Amino acid sequence: MVKKADKDINRGKLSRTPPDYLGRQAKIAWRKIVPFLEEQANVKRPDSALVEMYATQYEIYRNAYKHIRDHHEVQAIYKTVQNAAGEKIGTDFVGYKRNPMTSIYDSAIKNLAKVGSELGLSPKSRAELMEIIPEEKKSDGSVADQLKEFFANEN
Repeated sequence: MVKKADKDINRGKLSRTPPDYLGRQAKIAWRKIVPFLEEQANVKRPDSALVEMYATQYEIYRNAYKHIRDHHEVQAIYKTVQNAAGEKIGTDFVGYKRNPMTSIYDSAIKNLAKVGSELGLSPKSRAELMEIIPEEKKSDGSVADQLKEFFANEN
């Protein structure tokens, strides 16, 4: 039995089923963007790594945002005050520190924008895709109409 090259599996298209090892939010993102990306002639199975990066960054973004929402952007820092016997007698407020999740959140947003742009998921990259579509494809409107329809249905 001859094994198919990875690029030829699923007729070269992206799988609509997300990989099992992705987390819940990443799977949701995968299921949301793959049907749209499948319709684009320029996105194929070898691009699944980009889709996976986008989906995992989406999950990191969502988890970081939830943590920030629950614990806020900054956290108070207190110093324990002890007496001569080493017993705690109080705490002194010494300031605030940035919640480390804000850095993770910021990084995930930047990564989402970068990978999303490569996949044609940003307004600018969609406009660039519209410009490079050959005239014969523009005349039937298939890709352009699909782009417009997909993003019109996002609301």
